[in-house]
Amino acid sequence: MPKAVGIDLGTTNSVIAVMEGGKPEVIVNAEGGRTTPSVVAYKGEERLVGQIAKRQAALNPKATLYEVKRFIGRRWDEVKEEAARSPFTVKEGPSGSVRIEVNGQDLAPEQVSAEVLRKLVADASAKVGTGIKDVVITVPAYFDNSQREATRQAGEIAGLNVLRVINEPTAAALAYGLERKGNETVLVFDLGGGTFDVTILELGEGVFEVRSTAGDTHLGGADFDHRIVDWLAGEFQKEHNFDLRKDPQALQRLIESAERAKIELSSATETTLSLPFITFDPETRTPLHLERTLSRAKFEELIGDLLKRVREPVQQALRDAKLSPNDINEVILVGGSTRVPSVKRIVKDIVGKEPNESVNPDEAVALGAAVQAGIITGDANLGDIVLVDVTPLTLGVEVKGGMVAPLITRNTTVPAKKTEVFTTAENNQPGVEINVVQGERPMTVDNKSLGRFKLEGIPPMPAGRPQIEVTFDIDANGILHVTAKEKSSGKESSIRIENTTTLDKSEVERMVREAEQNAAADKARREKIEKRNNLDSLRVQALQQIEESQAEQSLKDRVKAVTDEVEGAIAGDDDAQIADVQKRLEEALRELMQAGSGQDQGQGAQAQGKTQPDDVIDADFKPAD
Repeated sequence: MPKAVGIDLGTTNSVIAVMEGGKPEVIVNAEGGRTTPSVVAYKGEERLVGQIAKRQAALNPKATLYEVKRFIGRRWDEVKEEAARSPFTVKEGPSGSVRIEVNGQDLAPEQVSAEVLRKLVADASAKVGTGIKDVVITVPAYFDNSQREATRQAGEIAGLNVLRVINEPTAAALAYGLERKGNETVLVFDLGGGTFDVTILELGEGVFEVRSTAGDTHLGGADFDHRIVDWLAGEFQKEHNFDLRKDPQALQRLIESAERAKIELSSATETTLSLPFITFDPETRTPLHLERTLSRAKFEELIGDLLKRVREPVQQALRDAKLSPNDINEVILVGGSTRVPSVKRIVKDIVGKEPNESVNPDEAVALGAAVQAGIITGDANLGDIVLVDVTPLTLGVEVKGGMVAPLITRNTTVPAKKTEVFTTAENNQPGVEINVVQGERPMTVDNKSLGRFKLEGIPPMPAGRPQIEVTFDIDANGILHVTAKEKSSGKESSIRIENTTTLDKSEVERMVREAEQNAAADKARREKIEKRNNLDSLRVQALQQIEESQAEQSLKDRVKAVTDEVEGAIAGDDDAQIADVQKRLEEALRELMQAGSGQDQGQGAQAQGKTQPDDVIDADFKPAD
């Protein structure tokens, strides 16, 4: 039976997990790792994803994309700062959206994220032995409607059936509380690579009820890294009058070094950043090197203002839940950036207790998503688990004077539905335009517009007479549907909020087709390479057998003659030639091994060499897909 899985689509790393025997388990990727870097590289016609993409980033900085989660579902004017510090080209797309330029092609962030999802699911399918289509994907609790919709679209582009989009802290709480029976109030502190969330939940008797959530979607470990980058680049510029941030290759090396330094400073009090040949002197062309020692104290100084920003969402979540720090039973740390010692100190200072570190901060979200996938698909071993989540931000409509009329306030339990009646501002007004907004400010201009739609055909009536019912319906994914209806005429209009920053249906369908075509092309290229690698491995084994075998020289010469054909076959583009050479080499090698084995047996106890190779090559044998 096909499995449903949970996916933590992270800014820095992603994880996939599945329910096995009533417990969530992380599925390792093809490289044997439990986490997969959320990195995609475009190299010629190839797409590289994960660790292999990350390894070549310094040599291919303009076409190696990472931290793309920071751009998904966002408007260009929201991400200019992040875009400016990327080695690759991030620019404004249609209708104020975000696009990433690679090799002359403009890519939507959803397309890039789909490549990561496709890699995760392909590797997991190979491990569990069955194709995977059904997924639960997590998002930061403070993601707005368009970011959630864009994440769901990334899953569609990857060819997946997205069962649910759930909040990351809520997923982590599911992983933490799965086997706990008592009643607890838990604060989940989730500081990942690109986003920060705080969620307070009540756990008890199989019910996971979110009380409040708050956060900052512009704060994460990547911001810590870039403070180190700016410090290093500033120090180098003072010494050599050259800004390394203007050189994409040098910038990529700075970012990688900064990330390593941040990780090392979680356990050490100082670290050395050494980058030989970081650039060349523009006048003399002599190589320039960068080496600096960074102490933990200096690092904490560099990120001091970022650490201050951690406090307000925690305090906001407590206020919204109407709780004091003393009411919190456990604090769960989620996200790799919670390993930074100063972050742990701040959490302890605010809540007044040591954080609970019983869950793996890198894996808890994916494990919880797997639990949610099990709940949706009716996993018999889960019992009666109920997840009650909330919407992170207030949803409303614009009214006269540019004000916002809220319909669903933040921290309302989802799914939720609310109807309010509005009217016209002018006599005989034939229609109204409804601007759906999200945010906490009283004026529309200070919030985010999620989309607009028109209700037309209102009968001529004096201002204030028409009764226009506006209904907000937010589903379990946190995605909004809005309907407007004029009561006397029955005229109705609706919109499924797909912000202009997300993709319309035709674009998603096109990207799905492109992704499928690219997947087929990538598979064909991989198979082509594997055939050549297998043939070359066979050649090496044959040469070794020629050296070791006691068979007649004429037979060894015949095998050697076939090995001499291998190099030409590998260099060519003829798969039929590859197959022919491999078949003849396998047959000749088998004959050589049998002849050598027979001669060894005739020599009795005097023969001390191998009578059989370590790997028996058979014409019907091939590596597993």
